[in-house]
This record gives sequence, C-alpha cells and structure tokens, in this order.
Amino acid sequence: MRILLAEDDQTIADHTRGKLEMEGFVVEHRATGPDVWAEGETGDYAAIILDLGLPGMDGLSILKRWRASGVETPILVLTARGSWMERVDGFDAGADDYLPKPFRSEELIARLKALLRRAGGRAKTRASAGGFVLDEVARRITYDDRPIDLTPLEFRLLALLIAEPDRVFDPLEIARQVQGRDDDAGKNAVEAMIARIRRKTHATAIETRRGFGYTIAGEGA
Repeated sequence: MRILLAEDDQTIADHTRGKLEMEGFVVEHRATGPDVWAEGETGDYAAIILDLGLPGMDGLSILKRWRASGVETPILVLTARGSWMERVDGFDAGADDYLPKPFRSEELIARLKALLRRAGGRAKTRASAGGFVLDEVARRITYDDRPIDLTPLEFRLLALLIAEPDRVFDPLEIARQVQGRDDDAGKNAVEAMIARIRRKTHATAIETRRGFGYTIAGEGA
C-alpha cells in the first residue's frame, strides 16, 4: 500500500518512513511544496501524510488545490501548528484527520490505519441511516427526502455518524475528528452543533445516550 509522506524535516521524515515501512507500507517522500503538489496530483496513493509547513508552497494551499482538482485521496495533516482554528481550516479545505507535532509514531500509524478503514468504507459514495441520506460526491445530506442547509463542520459531524450507524460516539471523539480538538470547548461546540442539526431536522434525529455520547440509528432499527 503506497503512502505519500510530505515532510520537510529530514529527521522526522526518516523516522516516520522507517516506522511506516515496518508496518508494510511503501513510502514515497517529498520535502518541498511544489514537489508534493505534483506528486499528489498525479500519483496513485492509498493516503497522504501532509505537513502544512512546507517550503515553496504551504500544505493548506496544496490541500485546497488537490481537492479542487478532484483528488480524493485520504489526507492526514501533520503540523507543528497548535491553533485549533488552523485545524478547522484544514478540515474545511478537505483534510480527513489531524495530528499535531510532536507525535508518537504509534499514534500516527493508528490514525493512518483508521483513516484507511474509513476510506474503504466510503467506497460507495452514498450512505443512509435514521432518515438521513449522505451523498459524498455532491457533499449533500438530506433528511426525510429534504435537503439540509449545513455548515462544513455540521456536514462532517453528520457524515461521521451516518457512516457508522448505531455506534455511539463520545463527544470528545467527535470533536477530534470534526474540529481537530479534544478539549472542553470542543465538546461544547459539538453539543451546539448537535442542537443546530436537530433544529434543522427533528429533535430525535440524533439520539443522545446519556453518559456515553451520540448515535444515529441504522435503517433496520
């Protein structure tokens, strides 16, 4: 399975590449923005690990160009930047997950494998659960056959729940996957998004399991 590693710090790149290859991945490494952009645009990769602080062209600009040109490869953003707003910018631009530096290689590999599993589950571009229908290509979600006006973060949240119906997601896990943060403010933001989505759909569209989290019922429930 081929992975593109976009990282300008040679020490980090060598260490990460070694760990990934031990897990059986075939790794191509690029260190400058223009090289990364060209390789991701034309190469056939199962996933891309993308550092935002690349020389020559920053990672966020590359990410936006890739998504605008139709590149659908799963992308794990890797960066030393600490602002959660920058994480939101990355998600809005099309990132699939976010890992801040410094990081443990074990966590990077676990995140990468989870991203690849999710991508495999999205092979079909439509999914449905609990009255919701998700169209990945059109980036649209309907509820009871009615289109819903969603913000990018609300879309990500719903897509996460629809992809795994009947699974109960902890609010902090939702915050990490949707916003790139796992603190109390992120948890509060998730609760606010859930409340807005319910107002746009129905009070019972997303179920609360008190003390555990949120879920959307499967079609057979």
